[in-house]
Amino acid sequence: MLQELRKYSKSWIANIFLGALTLSFVAWGIGDIFTGGTSTAVAKVGGVPIEMSEFQREYNNFLRNQSQETGKDITPDQARRMNLGPSLLQQVIAQTALDNVGKKLGLTASDAMVTDQIRGISAFAGVSGTFDHTVFLQKIENLGYSEQSFIAAIRQDTARQQLAHAAEGGFLVPPGYAMALFAYSTELRAVNYVTVDDKSLPPIATPSDAVLSAYVTAHPDRFSTPEYRDVTYAQIGPADVANEVKVTEDQIKSAYESNKEKFDIPEKRDLEQIIFPDEASAKAARAKIDKGTSFAEIATERGLKTSDVELGDRVAADLDPDEAKAVFDLPEGGVTQPVKLTFGWVLVRVSKITPAKLTTLDQARPEITTALMQQLENAKLGDIANAYTDANSSGMSLTAAAKKVGMQTGHIVAMDAKGLAPDGRKVGPDDSDFRAAVFKAEEGDEGDPFQTKSGNYYVLVVNGHEPPKLKPLDQVRAQALADWTAEQRTILVQKKAAELAEQANKDNSLDGVAKEIGAKVQASPALDRRVHDKTFSPQLVADLFSVKPGAAVYGPDGSGGGYIVARVTGVSHPLPPVNNPDYMQGVRMISRGVASDITESLADAVRDKQGVTINTKLLNSVVGGEGS
Repeated sequence: MLQELRKYSKSWIANIFLGALTLSFVAWGIGDIFTGGTSTAVAKVGGVPIEMSEFQREYNNFLRNQSQETGKDITPDQARRMNLGPSLLQQVIAQTALDNVGKKLGLTASDAMVTDQIRGISAFAGVSGTFDHTVFLQKIENLGYSEQSFIAAIRQDTARQQLAHAAEGGFLVPPGYAMALFAYSTELRAVNYVTVDDKSLPPIATPSDAVLSAYVTAHPDRFSTPEYRDVTYAQIGPADVANEVKVTEDQIKSAYESNKEKFDIPEKRDLEQIIFPDEASAKAARAKIDKGTSFAEIATERGLKTSDVELGDRVAADLDPDEAKAVFDLPEGGVTQPVKLTFGWVLVRVSKITPAKLTTLDQARPEITTALMQQLENAKLGDIANAYTDANSSGMSLTAAAKKVGMQTGHIVAMDAKGLAPDGRKVGPDDSDFRAAVFKAEEGDEGDPFQTKSGNYYVLVVNGHEPPKLKPLDQVRAQALADWTAEQRTILVQKKAAELAEQANKDNSLDGVAKEIGAKVQASPALDRRVHDKTFSPQLVADLFSVKPGAAVYGPDGSGGGYIVARVTGVSHPLPPVNNPDYMQGVRMISRGVASDITESLADAVRDKQGVTINTKLLNSVVGGEGS
């Protein structure tokens, strides 16, 4: 649910209450701190309070979302160690400071804007595919919002975005800055290199049992039995409720109408367009085409490339009415007569026609029925999961509550993280998400029902576990000997490569070190910073781009089988193609990133000007511990 909402809300308020935060303000300092009084505000910015209840909601949603994003539950203790609470508070403080500026400037969002934004979030759609007020209320309630507080949050965020757009709009980085970044990112280096492998090493003697035993003990993850867990669980899936739900004809028709753009696809035409300054030049060009000159030749005469004239595919609604009529009356390959548009006269060529495609209700019925069935089954499963929670909260055990609501129960005496029993048999549900949950759960805790990617709901309790046990040396001798020998070879090869690189720097040449190990000096193709192949690993490439021409470095090869000693023989910086559209697009992308820094700087400045006080006692009550 949270992931679905996040798809359709990229704004700051959505990022906070859904938890998708970059925490870009974590480096900011905290203002004056107060600890007394009876205020219910975690912090105040320019006298405007950030209420404890509001911050608690944002913090809970943030932790929940981050846990879903990482696939690992973030415990309160982990969150404290990561300093997430104070960091999140700094983000909220920055936004409050910008809100204060927006209010002073009179920035706001109309009811229509807010309504359109909320109704456009597909996560609030019901079975019919359109906005459903009941679904909307359920989902925002799960996030800790009332209807009015959610609407207010969206309105406030929209106003804040207006301020950000005003600060960032139209910004372009200076040409010199862009050129410097281009020079850095496109730098090329020529390299000579030799390969150092274990062929140049003497044989490695077989280690004693004492050495092998110590190696096994030092690497328990490789030479131990897996952890096994004893788990009781309950489950229910779509197949279990399929007979309890039914898709009606009205629902099918409503879903078809709500998704008409998917089933009634208008004709598309791939277009090429040449713009002329006046009607006379457009008519002259059209006359040439009538006499056999191609559209492409006309474009070339006007100094245009293929990319300059391509419009891509368009439907009639995408075009000016006059242009649409002219274009959609043409056969494939046809060229319009001159058409007058707002920005000048144009000739348009139809390079390809994709016919309209209408999927009738009867044709779409199977697809729609399947989708609606999945939605209804999922809703039914959600109701069962909620009923289980109610029963379990009233004091019923896992098995009793599961039986009451119709969930199937099971007991696994011993299962490892791969779903295997000690004898190698597959046990428990064949669901990787279920197994992952078993090994994340705290022993003895009855968690809430959760849904996996399979669509099934589970609830489980870990009754006990058998920790990993180190296997005797006799059982792992072959693997231990192979691993130990490979590790020794790597250590010796790395040491040899380091010595050879040092020698190459003294000699200002690779010839001597190549002769020493019987290797051949090879020349690389032009290398950029992103290269990664069997020869050049990212680590080696990074080192090569960090030294001056003539210097030698060493590093692992790209296949992980040996080491490379390489010497930089040349450096090149291609000139920036300042007139290339792709280059200018890159400059605009960089500019947008820098422009966002401007907004951060604005938030920083107004925050300091308005003044900030933080109630550490209330902050600690939200995040726990002695928050910094």
